[in-house]
Amino acid sequence: MALLTESLQIPGVLTVELQPFADTRGRFIETFRKEWFPQRSWENIQSNRSESRSGVLRGLHYHFNQVDYWYVLNGCIRAGLVDLRRSSPTYCCTQTIDLDAADNRGLFIPCGVAHGFLALTDVTLVYIVDNYYDGGDEHGLAWDDPDIAVAWRPTVPPLISERDAANPRFRSIAPELLPE
Repeated sequence: MALLTESLQIPGVLTVELQPFADTRGRFIETFRKEWFPQRSWENIQSNRSESRSGVLRGLHYHFNQVDYWYVLNGCIRAGLVDLRRSSPTYCCTQTIDLDAADNRGLFIPCGVAHGFLALTDVTLVYIVDNYYDGGDEHGLAWDDPDIAVAWRPTVPPLISERDAANPRFRSIAPELLPE
């Protein structure tokens, strides 16, 4: 049985405490059930695996029509989140959540919440989305935007893709290009 806890900083963001079952053979962990997230249909489910070296920063990305569910298989990340939903009481609030493979936790990220991660170690991340990839629903926000100020706290300059380095600052995104 998993224990779901809603974020106090950004409504709709959920951490999922997973229950491992171990014996002399090893361990088993149920990492995802669509029933845990009844607010979404999970009809067009897609699962992805991302491998990153320590110091890589991916994001920030956001979607209008897709939620993400993250589970770290190996290593440790710092997830960075920004509530971009204009109608949300926590509009523009940020949060960071450290996820370590040893913690047995998942992270549910709703539509309209920008998300990315800093690999604190070499990491393998599995993420499940509730819609097939659609490049038209892939939007970005500058990871280092001073107006947003996600508390990444990298110890060295992070490694970033050209695409993520080109993400716009919050001030330059027209309001109609932000989620309701």
